[in-house]
Amino acid sequence: MNEYQNQFKDLSIVRKDSSVVSTEARKFLLNVYNWMAMGLALTAIIAYGISTSETLLGVIFSNRILFWGIIILQFGVVIALSAAINKMPVLLAIGAFFLYAALTGLTLSSIFVLYTRSSIASTFLICSLMFGSVSVFGYITKMDLSRFGTFMFMGLIGIIIASVVNIFLKSSMLYWIISYAGVVIFVGLTAWDTQKLKRMSQEMNFDSEQGKKAAVLGALTLYLDFINMFLFLLRIMGSRK
Repeated sequence: MNEYQNQFKDLSIVRKDSSVVSTEARKFLLNVYNWMAMGLALTAIIAYGISTSETLLGVIFSNRILFWGIIILQFGVVIALSAAINKMPVLLAIGAFFLYAALTGLTLSSIFVLYTRSSIASTFLICSLMFGSVSVFGYITKMDLSRFGTFMFMGLIGIIIASVVNIFLKSSMLYWIISYAGVVIFVGLTAWDTQKLKRMSQEMNFDSEQGKKAAVLGALTLYLDFINMFLFLLRIMGSRK
């Protein structure tokens, strides 16, 4: 889902004067962050709403078939949106993004059972400030973050493997290593993804159908960066009930 240039390699690029490019770039990036913010809002509303009902929590988390069905559907939506973005209409891409955000809200409702609401709120605020700062850095830096981003992606694969292994080891030390490494990795990925979006915005015709779909895919990527950064921070900073 991060290979934007490959996803839209068939898009024709027309040379424009710098003022037009700048205007379209701003429109594209504004749309990306708007979609991302709406996705996060939907996730938060659903997660909090589910957490207020013991009946709904019981239905989701006591039924293994339903719970794992939601998890599998989440992966399916992300894969489908990333792989078939060129073939689907804009409205379907938007719908898939919000479906994923809603499903994430269902699974994230569990954090209200595990952690105090005050620690969730404070962690969310800290995550928002971190994400915003890192995203600004990724936008304004002249440093090429490609190699850095590739290293972060390899680190992501590493912590996924380590997390699976720790299910069996149940090592508290490995748990904390994964948690801190996860924050670092998603901080790096946020900067990298923002830089890629900036570069793409300078070549993308926002008003085209492909441009609008690219904005949705970009929103999904930053949404995933934010959610994962938040969850790893919550593991470190959250106060358990």
